[in-house]
Order: sequence, then C-alpha cells, then structure tokens
Amino acid sequence: MSFSFKRFLPHLLVLIGFVVLSLAYFSPVLQGKKIFQSDIMHYIGMAQQQKEFAKATGEETYWTNSAFGGMPTYQLGAKYPHNYIKKLDLTLRFLPRPADYLFLYFIGFYILLLSLKVDFKLAALGALAFGFSTYLIIILGVGHNSKAHAIAYMPLVLSGIILTFRKKYIVGFLLTTVALGLEIVANHFQMTYYLLLLVIVLGIAYLIDAYRKKVLPHFFKSVGLLTVAAILAVGLNATNIMATQEYVKESTRGKSELTINPDGLPKEVSTGLSKDYITEYSYGFAETFNLYIPKFMGGGNSEDIGKDSETYKTYVNMGASPIEALEVSKNAPMYWGDQSIVEAPAYVGAVIIFLFVLGLFLVKGRLKWWLVGGTILSLLLSYGKNLGFLTDLFIDYVPLYNKFRAVTSIQVILELCIPILGIFALVRLFNDFQKDEEKLKALRNTVIITAGLCLVFLLFKSTLFDFRSPNDQGIPEPLLDAIIKDRKALFTTDTIRTLILVLLSAGTVYFFLKKKLSETLVVVVFAALILFDLVSIDKQYVNNDKFVSALQVDKPYQPTSADKEILKDDGHFRVLDMSSEGQRKPGRAAYFHNSLFGYHAAKLGRYNELMEFHIYNNNMNVLNMLNTKYIIAEDQGRIFPYTNTDANGNAWFVSKLKQLSNANTEIKALDSLDTKSVAVTTMSEFSSKPETVLYEADSTALIQLKEFKPNYLKYESNNPNDGFAVFSEIYYGNGWNAYIDGELKQHIRVNYVLRGMEVPKGNHTIEFKFEPEVVETGSTIALASSAVLGIFLLLGIFYTFKKKDN
Repeated sequence: MSFSFKRFLPHLLVLIGFVVLSLAYFSPVLQGKKIFQSDIMHYIGMAQQQKEFAKATGEETYWTNSAFGGMPTYQLGAKYPHNYIKKLDLTLRFLPRPADYLFLYFIGFYILLLSLKVDFKLAALGALAFGFSTYLIIILGVGHNSKAHAIAYMPLVLSGIILTFRKKYIVGFLLTTVALGLEIVANHFQMTYYLLLLVIVLGIAYLIDAYRKKVLPHFFKSVGLLTVAAILAVGLNATNIMATQEYVKESTRGKSELTINPDGLPKEVSTGLSKDYITEYSYGFAETFNLYIPKFMGGGNSEDIGKDSETYKTYVNMGASPIEALEVSKNAPMYWGDQSIVEAPAYVGAVIIFLFVLGLFLVKGRLKWWLVGGTILSLLLSYGKNLGFLTDLFIDYVPLYNKFRAVTSIQVILELCIPILGIFALVRLFNDFQKDEEKLKALRNTVIITAGLCLVFLLFKSTLFDFRSPNDQGIPEPLLDAIIKDRKALFTTDTIRTLILVLLSAGTVYFFLKKKLSETLVVVVFAALILFDLVSIDKQYVNNDKFVSALQVDKPYQPTSADKEILKDDGHFRVLDMSSEGQRKPGRAAYFHNSLFGYHAAKLGRYNELMEFHIYNNNMNVLNMLNTKYIIAEDQGRIFPYTNTDANGNAWFVSKLKQLSNANTEIKALDSLDTKSVAVTTMSEFSSKPETVLYEADSTALIQLKEFKPNYLKYESNNPNDGFAVFSEIYYGNGWNAYIDGELKQHIRVNYVLRGMEVPKGNHTIEFKFEPEVVETGSTIALASSAVLGIFLLLGIFYTFKKKDN
C-alpha cells in the first residue's frame, strides 16, 4: 500500500499544483467575485424564465416563451432525468468558474501525456503549455463556456483511444466511454465534431502503422471496442443528443423551405448554413504567424497602446484633450487582418512552437504523423474562404461540416497537437535513442527556421506588409498613418520578444546537450519560459479587471421604468424592445418579458425568417399576430413603453383559412394579410379541403386564455358555430399537443409560425401541453446506458484485481 501511495504521490502533487495555478490565475474568485462574460450575460437573460419556473415548481420546462416568441430550452441548459454523466461532470468542476475550466484543461492534457508514457514532470509541463494557450483563455473571458468545456475533455478522449491501441483494453475502453460521455455533456457539438476529425487522422496513422507491423487484428479489435465505447457514451447523453437532433432540423442549422431572400432575389439552397455565414470568420494566410508572434497582426480590434503611442500624440495634435486621446488609445484598432472582429490573437506560444519544430526533426513514427496531420488539416480548414476549394469541398461533401460556422474555431486541433509534439521533442532529447550529434543538428535546423523567420520579418517588414486593414475605411489619413506606425511598433516589439524566447529555449537545449544542465533543470527552465510566454499575453486580455461582484453577474439586468410599467400587467403577451439598450443587449428583454428578440446561435429557422422578412421591418400585421402588446421605445434618451392596442390577443377566430402552395407565398402573404380575420397555411393536412375554407363569423364568439405556464396554456372557447382559432404561440410540432375537453386533437401551423386548429361550436376547454416524447425516450436510454457502464466498470475492477492476484 505504501509503495502504491509513493507512486501516486507525484501525481497528487501535480494535481494540487494545477488547482493552485487555476485559482492563482483567476484569483478574484477567492474573493467571491465572478468573471463578467458577455455571452453568459445574454444566456442569463434567455434562461431566466425557465430558471424561475424550476425554482417555483421544482419541475423542468423544456419550452420557454421569453425569447424569439418561444423556443425549446434544449440548448439553454435544460436538465434531463437520469443524466448521471452530467453529475460526474459537475463533480469534476469543483472549482469556482472559470478556474474549473482551466483545471480541466490541465488535468485532461496531463492524463493524455501520461497515456503516451511521458514522465509526469514533462506531462505537467505540457499541461501548462496547453492550458495557458491564449485562445483557450480568451474564450473564457468572453463567455464561450460550452466551447471551453468541450475542448477541456478532448485530451481525455484521446487518452482512452490511445490506451486502447496500446492494448490496455479495459482501462482504454472505460476511459473512452466516460471521457466521450463528458465531452458530449459539454454540449458543443462543433468542438466534438472537430475532435472526430482529429480521431480520424489518428486512426489513419494507426491503421497504416498496424499494416506495416502486420498487427491488423489488434487494430480492428481496438476499433471495435472503441465503437462500443462511443455507442455507450452517446447512450449516456441520449436525451440531449436526440433532442438536439430533433431541434436542429427546425433551427437555422436545418434546411429552409424558402427559395427567396427578403429582397426577393433567389436564395442559396442549402441543407445547412450558407457558405457566407460559415466562412464569415476566416483566418488570413499571414495571420498564421499570430500563432508564433502574438501581435504579428496587431492583436485585437481594441488594444490599449497607451500615452506613448503615435495614435495618442496624433489625437492630441488634432485638438483632442489628453483624456479623450487616452480613451481612444486604450481602444485602438491595431488588428490589420481581414476578419471583421478579433478579440485577441490565437497565440500558441513561441517556446512551444520552437519545441514543436524541434520535434519535427527528433520525433519519428505514427505519433509524429497524426500530430502533424492534425495540425495541417486544422490550419488549412481555418483559412475558410481564403482557401475556397478545400472549404467548399468539405462543405459540400463532408457530412455535417455545413452545420457549423466560424471555421477559425477548428484551430483548437492544432492548439492541442502542437504542445504534444513539443513535449515529445524533450522526451527524445532526454533519451538515448539518438546520438548527441543528431540532436545538435536538429537544434541547429530548428534555430535556423524559428529565429531565421523572426529576422526576416524584422529586416523586411516594410517590404512584406503594408499594415493596412480593410476595416480602416473612414479613418482620416493623418490618424491612419499614426495607427500604422503603432501597428509596426507592436509587430517589431513582439517579433523581438519571440526571437529572444527562441534563443533562450535554444540555449537551454544546447547547454543540456553539452552536459551543463540536468533534465530536471531543463524542465524547470522551460516551465518558467512557457509560463512567462503565455501568461504575460493572456493577462493582457483576461485579467482581474474582468471580474466584478457576483451580484452583477448573477443579476446583470436592472429593470428600467419601462420594464416596471410593463411588469404591472400580469397578462400573457410579447414585448418588442426597440431601445438602444435592448439592441446592444438582445437578451435583456427576455430577462423580464416574453420577448420577440434574444441571443442564440440556433434559433427556430422559420421564426428567424419571419424576423428577416417582417419583424425587422416593423410589419405591424405580424407584430399584432404575435400579440406584441408593448413596444419599448426611446426618444432623446428617455425609454418608455408604447401600448399597442391593435395586438390580436392570445387567440382569435378567423373567418377564412387560405391554403397556399409553398413557403415563399406564405411568408410574402404576411406583407398585407389581415391576420385578425384571415389565416394562411401550407400544411398538407388541409390538402383535401378547398383552397379557401370559410368559417361563419359571429360577433359573440370568444376564446380566452385562462392559465399559462411556459409549457402549458389553457383556453376557454365559446362559439355558436364551428370555427377556426389562431393562437399567438409559436408552432413546434415535436412536443406541443393540443387537447379539446381533454381529448387529443390535431393542430396545424398557420401564418408561417403560429398555431391554429378547428374548434367545434359550443363551450370548450382547449389546452396546449409541451410533452416532448424525445425527453422520455432519451432518459430511458440514458438510464439503461448508465446501468451498462456500471456493470462494465465493476467487471473491469474485478478482472483487474483477479489478474493482480494471479
């Protein structure tokens, strides 16, 4: 027992070190503060209604009315029964946010390197290089938590796969199942998809190696085990996956029925996102060097360059006060690449890239090739529209690739691969497989490439680059000249910085090869270099200034006088926030009201089209049918609620139902449709009826909403004639059921997004209940998968102990 503890002690110390580092970097969490993340602020607004409902009832609602007229909560943090893998995830994230994600970065990468049989000291070093990679810190600063969450579990998934290929079948299978289950829990399918691409590259490398070594049976046995692990991991997350798959078909990620744009021109037909949307953020070729030199292209769109900058001096010379000039110089447009918005450079680190290049010369075999292959694939795909032929190939022919936008995000793969190969450069440096002469030659070639590149940039920067950006349009020429000088200054400073770090790294390796430094001291020196290199850049973008009181994060919105006035009305209606504050913070109105707007990457597709065609153009017919009772307006800085007395209400009887031929005619019909008396539909359920169905209108006919919850609505109907009722609720066929006097009845989609149904004459109770079968089915599968995993885990423990006894 003491021997086992002695073996485990170094890992325990490393774990404690990771905890300390995570808390040290985000030290304000120790004071009870929280990091302010813009995306999370929007999410809090979107999710407020479902949280309040859960708090009041103890139940989970899978539908919210608070944003975009109404939508499922599947992508808004919905909690599902029997989601035990989520409970494990919450246990692992025991540190306060965002220190929890940084800890996961560290521990996942550490386990990955251990699975590759790397010494714990070098594994810890690699974890620092990965965890502090600038992009991984930046996404925590802006609130891309689910993305960070998914990235953090990537190394753990690779660990299980590699252990399986190393014939550690039981441990590999169990670790892959749990790790992939955790990866899927993060609920960022784009990152999981990119991980799959890397796994395919890894699999190809292992297949070729197995063929050469004539061990194909072992390869296919491993693949079989990993396939079972993947199926089980999917089963653990069955509810979320099934709900997302169901929802995505109805979202902006699914296929649209429209073939025209709002301006009437033909629309690009696609089963996913449009190519322009997918490639909106595409990495420029020259931006590649941002990975190596942090402010090679100026950094971000808003950089603090201080009083000594040319920009500050020019503003003062142009008549600005020192305070005004300083304010501008704190948010100077230093980025000069092609992308419209860049928060910060995706800096991997000069030191780790130096080691990566060294690894290209020292590391041999399948490890090198899947890491290099993953790096190259990641980089090429991140170019997006700048490498159109490859991007178009993937969009058109690679399954699911067209479901994801922001192609630059795929660089997370190279940010994972580069540190691994960099650490293996040190592994090879420390072993005796190669002669010192070969290692010195590799060092020389590495210095020529890395330091030489810096020298070329320093000597020929004015020849190679003009430091101008497409975003510079409109900037006065004297000011633009100053900005360009500051961009050159940043370029020069950071290139020299990288050169110094390269020379220090090279000197450390050289003195080791000359027996002047021990292995332990080399690790210590590189730890210091990597921490200085990465943390000093990270802190420029994500630092203590990002933290605010917990109250500001938990309750980011305060009601305005307009909100307070609207909240006096306890009815069920929608609100359109047209104020400047509402436009800047699209999740704000959803925090207090049932809003027409919101903030989400995957809205319901039909509703998004309705916004583009009509809501953005303030089509009052459409606003009325959505029961927009209040419009928050602004006049000379004064915010006030405008009461729309023409809103149609919660439900109404129409005298005419028109059946139209296609989605194009239906959405265009809303331009001038009298929604109070006429409804239109394209649903085939009415195909057997006349093109126009007339209903006898009666002035005494009434339908009133008596009870409402996010997932339940109850109406009372009174009509002397058979009628057709339209409800100002968003149609979603995968869960909403309609009942008349307790009996399930058919309802259809009308007016492009609303619900409608025939109601017989007389007095009736009409109920809408959100009863998604996918949640019940998925929860049953998740429970069964958890039970199977538990059995496998017990069998694995039993077999392991039995093998040790033997």
